[in-house]
Amino acid sequence: MRQLLEEEITRLQAQGCSAVDWSRVEISDASSLKYIRGVRFSGDIRLGRFERSFEMPGGIHKHTGLYNATLHNVTIGDNCCIENIKNYIANYDIANDCFIENVDIVLCDGLSSFGNGVEVAVLNETGGREVTIHDGMTAHEAYLEAFYRHRPELIAALKRFAAERVAQRSSTRGTIGEHVTIVDTGYIKNMYVGPYAKVEGAGRLKNGTLNSRKEAPIHVGYGVIADDFIVQDGSSVEDCTTLTRVYVGQACSLGHGYSASDSLFFCNCQEENGEACAIFAGPFTVTHHKSTLLIAGMFSFMNAGSGSNQSNHMYKLGPIHQGAMERGAKTSSDSYILWPARIGAFSLVMGRHSSHADTSDLPFSYLIEKNGETYLAPAVNLRSVGTVRDAQKWPKRDRRHPDGRLDQINFNLLSPYTIDKMFRGLHVLQELENLSGATSDVYAYQSAKISNSSLRRGQELYRIAIEKFLGNSLISHLERTDCSSAESVLEALQPSRTEGRGMWVDLAGLIAPKELVNALLDDVEAGLVQSAGDFDSRLRLMHANYYKYEWTWAYEKMVEYYGLYPGRITIEDLIRIIRQWKDSVVRLDRMLYADAKKEFSLSAHTGFGFDGASQSTVDRDFEQVRGDFESNPFVTATLEHIQRKSELGDRMIAMLEAL
Repeated sequence: MRQLLEEEITRLQAQGCSAVDWSRVEISDASSLKYIRGVRFSGDIRLGRFERSFEMPGGIHKHTGLYNATLHNVTIGDNCCIENIKNYIANYDIANDCFIENVDIVLCDGLSSFGNGVEVAVLNETGGREVTIHDGMTAHEAYLEAFYRHRPELIAALKRFAAERVAQRSSTRGTIGEHVTIVDTGYIKNMYVGPYAKVEGAGRLKNGTLNSRKEAPIHVGYGVIADDFIVQDGSSVEDCTTLTRVYVGQACSLGHGYSASDSLFFCNCQEENGEACAIFAGPFTVTHHKSTLLIAGMFSFMNAGSGSNQSNHMYKLGPIHQGAMERGAKTSSDSYILWPARIGAFSLVMGRHSSHADTSDLPFSYLIEKNGETYLAPAVNLRSVGTVRDAQKWPKRDRRHPDGRLDQINFNLLSPYTIDKMFRGLHVLQELENLSGATSDVYAYQSAKISNSSLRRGQELYRIAIEKFLGNSLISHLERTDCSSAESVLEALQPSRTEGRGMWVDLAGLIAPKELVNALLDDVEAGLVQSAGDFDSRLRLMHANYYKYEWTWAYEKMVEYYGLYPGRITIEDLIRIIRQWKDSVVRLDRMLYADAKKEFSLSAHTGFGFDGASQSTVDRDFEQVRGDFESNPFVTATLEHIQRKSELGDRMIAMLEAL
């Protein structure tokens, strides 16, 4: 960089340029001066080269340069095109190859942390569970900061970690990274815009970070208004979406006029049309409908039906009530829940519920409104084809770039977390039956009612799922074991580690033993974990060792469930467990097969075939649109799964019998 020569200043003035102090304007290439026209300079200015053109949609080319703009304390890299800035750009560093056109103002005013350090009042609008957002935040860190308020030393340490990152990001100068496009946009103040981001037609972006990168660019579309926010790489915010004090995780999609305030959205969330207020949206939280409001709740792997609503104004003290829908929960159209309430994992809510039920120990249930009361059908979602389809689609719909993933996501439908809940659920149902009698028509549980048939069916389904999981873990362990002799098999059964015993928790996507989580938190409180990076590394290690911990837990539960004695387990015991596993897998798959068949029943044909069509025409129309049942991909996959698992079970049994 060098200062301008007198003749260069004269040339720029002839091209309509002016400066408060020409001595503070520096250039790197005199031949690029012809591409600077109608520009007013003030403060310290550093200009790169303008050597190439941008090819625009439709085949038009625009040469890089500066046209019709006011710049104050700005550094511009090579091959940028900046034109038609209505007001000015002030206190910004703009990297190479940026295209900025038809923008009102780009301003950094004083010291800013660009959205880092903003406190988001999740769950309780009146405060108490604030999460300090920063651009390295994971769902697991936020979960602990929001929900572990009973450990104030931990919260203080997490706040310190966040403050360190806020300090690293703070600056009096804004940043626009390389290959950024900003066009037809209004007000931009105190923004960090990462490389390869594209902002088109946004209304206002204030005090925020677009943490874009080449491998996973961010797109911000028309009419977007966002204040005090962070958007992570690979995400898009479109079509008049409004954000106020919001964190958007990796590969999220917000659009179609969505409105959110004081909310956190973690990876792969899709939010359209509706509204969110003070929610903790864990990974894969999805809502698509204008009439849907999510408020003061925690959600994860959740799909909200149209018209879904919750209320946190039960008493006159204000919106202080909160609720939780554990991972995989769904709501049907026009559902309503009066907080406080807690919905168990992979449950479906239908109708209106004001009884404050806690069904967390009865996962995979239906909550149904009947005559104004909440009825509970435990475990029936285990046999729903929709549940299995959801579990299969989540890993396929993970749009994050493989490198640099922040959230550690466990996609397993059956895990120590959900199976432990089934053990507790089985105990709950057995206790209800013992206390009220086996002949009772209805059982009362947590402000809900359970019919006799639902209670019996729930026990059966929980047992099937438990036996399936324990058999899965045993077979997986045997496949990693030296099976050359009975002695080697039985010796390898005993877990080589103690980590994994006891209760497990779901930290917004990361499933881990509670004992290990508490050990980490103890280390944080004791000052043994020095930084946010060290904290994240421990969580990643926990996630990476999931299957090692799982066998420790599964072995202990297998011994308990089948009434075995450690050290005296026989090959015959293992064969019995695998036989029950095979039976459970086939029974559950048959239930899924039957549930899928309902989608092809005669009643499902209603609405197919028009203008007085005969039944045969209706059937042909249905088949052309929906396909044939026997050739449906899910149906064929289910039948193949039955055959494959049956063969696996037979093979493992034959191997053990040979010993």
